[in-house]
Amino acid sequence: MTLYLDLSALQSVPVANLNRDDLGSPKQVRYGDALRIRVSSQSWKRVIRHGVEQDLGEKAARTRMVPVKVQQALQKTGWPTELAAFAGAQVAASAGKKGIGTEKAGHTSVLLFLPEAAIEELAMVCTEHRQALEKGLEAQEMAKEKTKAKGKEGPGQLLPPDRIEAILKRRTASIGLLGRMLAELPDANVDGAAQVAHAFTTHAAEPQRDYFTAVDDWLGEAETGSGHLDTAEFSAGVFYRYATVNITDLLKNLEGDAKAARTVLASFAEHFLLSLPQAKKNSTAPHTLPDLAYLAVRAYRPLSLAAAFETPVASDQGGFSRPSRTALDAYARNINRLAGEHNRRFHGHAVIDPEEKFTGLGQAHASYHQLIEAAVDAAFPASGTEAEGQQ
Repeated sequence: MTLYLDLSALQSVPVANLNRDDLGSPKQVRYGDALRIRVSSQSWKRVIRHGVEQDLGEKAARTRMVPVKVQQALQKTGWPTELAAFAGAQVAASAGKKGIGTEKAGHTSVLLFLPEAAIEELAMVCTEHRQALEKGLEAQEMAKEKTKAKGKEGPGQLLPPDRIEAILKRRTASIGLLGRMLAELPDANVDGAAQVAHAFTTHAAEPQRDYFTAVDDWLGEAETGSGHLDTAEFSAGVFYRYATVNITDLLKNLEGDAKAARTVLASFAEHFLLSLPQAKKNSTAPHTLPDLAYLAVRAYRPLSLAAAFETPVASDQGGFSRPSRTALDAYARNINRLAGEHNRRFHGHAVIDPEEKFTGLGQAHASYHQLIEAAVDAAFPASGTEAEGQQ
């Protein structure tokens, strides 16, 4: 039986541009025949990942710069620049059976996702095979002189492919949580346990334009005007946010370590609620928190409550937060009635106003921390196994 932790949140965000399109405008989506402001899942997932990695003390990097980082690590130990660059390129060329392509700047042709500590390990492999690398570089230079082919023919794989592949395949908890896909090294692929939805406003909303100027502090008294003027776009609204974690897959990705899975799940839930994309933060500082959080542990399949807002909510006394909470509660009550309770192990909520009473969102908790703790306890009872029986 597969278990999921569903996380829903309603969050009011004031003037901001958390996630821009190619023209710098807030992203949008049409839902329920109304335009909404949207924040992409990738944008929110990134800040959640960084928070989880900080909690666990094991950083990972999604990057194309592995050869460059290996080169820099070798140069710090005294390697000549040309040899260090050649060694960095060989790390990519020696990965797996066919290697990973590199581009002119020394970057890999695809993004890699690996523990940051892997760079030192890769540099160590290069050090162990320095003699072979020196000979390979020398042969390459001689070939260039003879053929003027400018390196079109590579020297082959000079580092042990199995060791390079093993290092690139290494996982952290965040890789087990969010997954990794690398066509060049199929054995390195990890099916992520977490899924994050695009956030969208519960009501109709469109970008607004901001005309701004910057003053030149050293203009003379007789000089007028500004040093800079431009326009930017921003938005505001109440967002519905949703994510789910496949607890069974998370356990599998962490090799059955229930204690580690519990820690990772709690950290993900906390940073789902507390994180905020950092775009335009210096000019908008929109550092709010959700005013309603709803968590549920379900068997067999996850359940998003996004459809609660297919009909845009209408303002109540000028605001959208309270009617959004009311709409979420009403939809949850009805969808839970349809789905039944036999596959739901736990559900509960925490809300900004303790006087608000909800009948569709399970037991009320005083804080995020208490809500998360109760949900994780339901997923991982004291025995460390998946929850059994209904709550």
